[in-house]
Amino acid sequence: MTLILDAGGVSALAGQRARLAELRRRGHWPAQVPTVVLAEALTGDHRRDFHTNRLLRACQIRDVDEQRAREAARLRAATGRAATISATDAIVVAFAGSAEASLVLTSDPDDLGALARHTARRVAIGGV
Repeated sequence: MTLILDAGGVSALAGQRARLAELRRRGHWPAQVPTVVLAEALTGDHRRDFHTNRLLRACQIRDVDEQRAREAARLRAATGRAATISATDAIVVAFAGSAEASLVLTSDPDDLGALARHTARRVAIGGV
């Protein structure tokens, strides 16, 4: 299963060695993090970002290409809530929807769940 993290997932796991060990034990690691998530998860202050940067070094950071961006736009529109659902959340779900089996860890399961209902493949949403 492919594990995808949004900014809430990154923040929740940063500094949580026991949770990371459990994810590794279950075969869910390394996690994938779309590049746009870094803009939400980081502050720009290396001292405050220490634990987050350490976590991100253990993740696969994935570039957002045109195809993924267009799929994210389609997902936002399909929810009927494009004005209130963030593009970043839609990109996270677009990445998850391209995987055979995926789990997204998020602090916003409602919005990501709304997006996931419109993917071709099943996307599991887990709250953190």
